[in-house]
Amino acid sequence: MLHVIIEYLRYRIDGPAAAEFEAAYGRAAHALARAPQCVDYELSRCVDEPESYVLRITWTSAADHLRGFREGEHFAEFFAEIEPYVARIEEMRHYERTPVRGAGGSVPTMYEWLGGTTALERLTTTFYGHVLADDLIGPLFAGMDPGHPRYVAMWLAEVFGGPSRYTDERGGYHHMLIHHLGKAITEPQRRRWVSLLLDSADEVGLPADPEFRAAFVGYLEWGTRIALTNSQPGANPPQQAPVPHWGWGVAPPYPSS
Repeated sequence: MLHVIIEYLRYRIDGPAAAEFEAAYGRAAHALARAPQCVDYELSRCVDEPESYVLRITWTSAADHLRGFREGEHFAEFFAEIEPYVARIEEMRHYERTPVRGAGGSVPTMYEWLGGTTALERLTTTFYGHVLADDLIGPLFAGMDPGHPRYVAMWLAEVFGGPSRYTDERGGYHHMLIHHLGKAITEPQRRRWVSLLLDSADEVGLPADPEFRAAFVGYLEWGTRIALTNSQPGANPPQQAPVPHWGWGVAPPYPSS
């Protein structure tokens, strides 16, 4: 799991110098974009006090910043652009993230966008009907619990930002994991599972906008590839982890074996 560090630099730049300051950082950003130690960056200007700027750079670690980047091939290019403004730095510190973070209500969750639990139960009911009739993956689900489609709908609801019923009522990640251990899922079976679920999504009328479908397919690929790996003989996946929370295109961290 990536343990990043966030560097904040606060500048005070008077009005006449602001345009060139921003242009200099625009040029310096080319070096950041190529640096393997840099995760992302953003320069913001204060609305209330326009002479105040905050630069945020996320690094793969403090050591990667202080040694890897500063002693690496991209630093000279970066520093040549911003050197005239070093004396105007008011703060330059590293910060660690805390667990206190999340999305606000201005962007709907995928759970809300797709239609909630009712839509997911409609999806999984249709999907598992196709699964049981399929020659390739049907045998994996022989003797399936009649409640399984509803339980998978609960899992997907929690993954996509809905209620945490799978954790509260079914045992969360560990309970899902044990259903895959020792199954020796093959790549053709994984692909058929994804294909049938996408066909079912069309059949039941899940949203077809590109943004939703890209994120939806992203989760299916991510989740099924982990399930395939965990199902192989001798696999030793982590036994405890939170149910992943999937947003609009960013994969959650997953601890390696």
